[in-house]
Amino acid sequence: MLTALARTATRRPLTVMLLWGLFLLLGFGLGTGVFARLSDNVPEVPGTESESAAQYLDELDPAGSSITGVVAGTPVSEPGLRAEVERAVADVREVAGVAAVPDPYVTPGMIAEDGRALIVPVTLEAGLEDDAEERTLEAAAERIREIDAPDVHVSGGPLLGLQMGERAQEDVKNAELISLPVVLALLLVVFGGLRSALLPLVVAVGGIAGAFLALFLFSEVTDISVYAIQVTTMLGLGLAVDYALLMLVRFREERRHTGDVVEAVHRTVAAAGRTVAFSGLTVAVSLTGLLVFPSVFLRSIGLAVAAVVVIDMLAALTLLPALLARFGGRIPPAKTPEDGEEEGRFFARVARFAARRKVAVLAVAPLLLVLALPVSGMSIAVGDARQLPADSEARQLQDTVAAHFPPGTGVSPVVVAVRPGTDAATTDRLRALAPDAETRRLPDGGAVIELRPPGEADGAEATALVERVREARGDAPVEVTGTAARLVDFRQMLAERAPWAALTVLAGIVVLLFAFTGSVLLPLRTVVTTLLSLAAALGVVVWVFQDGHLAGLLGAERLGALSLTAPPLIIAIAFGLAMDYELFILARMREARLRSGDDREAVVTGLSRSGRVVTCAALLLAVVFAAFMTGGFSPILQIGLGLTLAVLIDATVVRMLLVPATMALLGRHAWWAPAPLRRAHDRFGLREERPEQPREKVPTGV
Repeated sequence: MLTALARTATRRPLTVMLLWGLFLLLGFGLGTGVFARLSDNVPEVPGTESESAAQYLDELDPAGSSITGVVAGTPVSEPGLRAEVERAVADVREVAGVAAVPDPYVTPGMIAEDGRALIVPVTLEAGLEDDAEERTLEAAAERIREIDAPDVHVSGGPLLGLQMGERAQEDVKNAELISLPVVLALLLVVFGGLRSALLPLVVAVGGIAGAFLALFLFSEVTDISVYAIQVTTMLGLGLAVDYALLMLVRFREERRHTGDVVEAVHRTVAAAGRTVAFSGLTVAVSLTGLLVFPSVFLRSIGLAVAAVVVIDMLAALTLLPALLARFGGRIPPAKTPEDGEEEGRFFARVARFAARRKVAVLAVAPLLLVLALPVSGMSIAVGDARQLPADSEARQLQDTVAAHFPPGTGVSPVVVAVRPGTDAATTDRLRALAPDAETRRLPDGGAVIELRPPGEADGAEATALVERVREARGDAPVEVTGTAARLVDFRQMLAERAPWAALTVLAGIVVLLFAFTGSVLLPLRTVVTTLLSLAAALGVVVWVFQDGHLAGLLGAERLGALSLTAPPLIIAIAFGLAMDYELFILARMREARLRSGDDREAVVTGLSRSGRVVTCAALLLAVVFAAFMTGGFSPILQIGLGLTLAVLIDATVVRMLLVPATMALLGRHAWWAPAPLRRAHDRFGLREERPEQPREKVPTGV
């Protein structure tokens, strides 16, 4: 199949390039429309109690969205400022779509005790269409910002989601501007020529366009998180460079054995293309584990990222061969090693050392477990504006409120939906769970109780309050919603579905790796070593962001919990990328073993021929991930740091040391499979043999 695909791409390279050009126009034209559709409703999980209660209240107690303005930095009782604020309040009330704007000078609690700040809450009408709501938000926010005071900030509600979307777009743009030149410089060092270095970037641009277009298409049927842009873009860019790097290095090797460029392309696709195809499928399978979760956020991320991986794979197997067929004649072949010189000498020495000192090398595993220890205390939270950089308006608003108003001001309450039929004693018992509880009746005879938790909306006190309400209600028809309740339900969803997600992913990975290698032990060994590097990376993320160690160096602060988006995405993406590098190495080991029949030497030869590509690919991918850490958005900082560490640990400690050590420990048993499975693999195993060539001209590159 791969050979047929290569022949199609090389016969009509201009047609293939034209089709990909149209795809790029769609991606960067239509696809960028996703930035206007981003959602920050991450913790919503269909079918949970919190969502059931929210739907019940939306039907019987409809209330429009709300935003908050804050005026500070000067005494707010100054006559000139008061007159200006009152004029702004009157003007905002006249904006189409605004339901209410209380006068902060007569409404209790709106002016700070120090007299140097006031809050202007704006409530919108219920049931506004998206476009109408956006126009209302912009008009109301702009009018409040016109107040002449040292500090005027507007955010909250749907405006916070828009601000996060704008920040996401800005961060993606900056990350691309930072990472692409660095990646190009590194590729120039790797290949020593501009033509070879530019080709991976062309494929990467296709990956980015695919990321935007995939997200836009998914936004037609489901919500897309503000985090999806960075995650899919960083992965699309990184994997495209990885696959193109693998193919180009192999192409340069094949050029040593044939003067026919088209034939070299065919050989490249038949050999390295097989690895790319399996790698893409393996990464996609790793991410489809997110589909097990009922969370719309996790499902949309899993679908979008899996789609981007497939697009990168197709670009490497169609666009790159077409480019090579058209321009590959100008790319010089790889240099032939001089007599007596061993190609990949450094990596061969590392492999031999790990194989000889396998027991000592395996002592690295406990060190990785030490790095993983903080994971045992990991906590997740929805988060608030503190996740944004200090210069963002939403963050400045929150900091201003925290500086001038009592703790808990503006904190989302725990909302209790008391349905008809609930006795008065139960209602009184629930009201007593928090001071200053507010109650209002519903048209159907039910009621809403709002309980203000101490601390943060998703803090330990708030989630504990949710649990107390659920314990105190007994059998009464009472449900809890709000930020804290959604977090409790999200955590419960993760706990219930995570084992099934893990089982789904592991089963898929084992099947694919068996189809690739014909072994049942190699997939198990791969999973164990991969989990080590993954746990170590996640442990460092917890140590930095949750516990606050060295967080300031990244422009962050101690949050006491990770963003609930970070752990599942780090685990899914890092696991898939680890499989990527594993396949790069196993492909060369398998090739060497089939040629020589020597299991021990196959490990050394495989690593010597793949070590350079794996190291370069990991470095390039780490650069891409690190570039996304320059934006200051805490969830993306967490994901970026976790993926950067996971890639570097996996490509160095695990693939360079633990893999050859464990392969040497297993010996010939590493490739073992029961006779029935061996026969099944021989008959149905997914493989595509590369064309025969003289034994003395066997490529010794990647």
